[in-house]
Amino acid sequence: MDLELRGRVAIVTGGASGIGAACAAALASEGALVAVLDRNAPAGEAVAERLRQRHGARAIFLTADVTSEDDMRSAVARVVGEFGGIDVVVGAAGISGPFGKDITEIEAADFDAVLAVNLRGPFLLAKHTADHLARAEHPAMVLIASDSSFVAAPGMVPYNASKGAVLQLTRALSVDLAGRGIRVNCVCPSVVNTPMARADLGVADFAGADFPVQSADQVAAHVLYLASPASAPVNGTSLVSDFGYLARSSFPA
Repeated sequence: MDLELRGRVAIVTGGASGIGAACAAALASEGALVAVLDRNAPAGEAVAERLRQRHGARAIFLTADVTSEDDMRSAVARVVGEFGGIDVVVGAAGISGPFGKDITEIEAADFDAVLAVNLRGPFLLAKHTADHLARAEHPAMVLIASDSSFVAAPGMVPYNASKGAVLQLTRALSVDLAGRGIRVNCVCPSVVNTPMARADLGVADFAGADFPVQSADQVAAHVLYLASPASAPVNGTSLVSDFGYLARSSFPA
């Protein structure tokens, strides 16, 4: 199936590792021109180089902190200067913040830091790409939310709150930007095998885990669909990737 992404320009925030890196690779494999944004320069440069070597992609890396308006404004301008426009935006930058802590133990500054990356980040991404996306033929924005947008795991209050907000941000942006032809959707995965998840749970890998774990590549496949013209009628929605857990009743049967 041709997803019609060849030659389209894509920005991926948080592209230096995990889901972001997988999204960048998936887009490059479809022939997209990819700009990887991250605050981790060595890792981001390495991802961009892999895209060039493995996929023959036109790929660049730009150092950017998604919480900084100046950084995002500058990075977006540089992408447009390099590639001439923007067709696809993927907001994958995210942090988990305090993990396994009681609410009474969480510092306000730590709560604010999670909201800054996970919510302010995609807001600034949308703000500074909207005018450019509006000029594209099939503009699309895909944000990475979580199953935590719907359900709450204990000890993750800042993360749960931030991902619930990303879900509503997706809906709000889809309404506000619909008149400009820009679709906005989000992907909501459960546990993904990424460095962040492994660090949070204190494991080297998920072999033998008694719960289902998906790969970053599986999440990236959902992002590809939502970023492509193949999903043109889909707007303002959330694609939940959680092995069916949200559909399960608590009824003891």
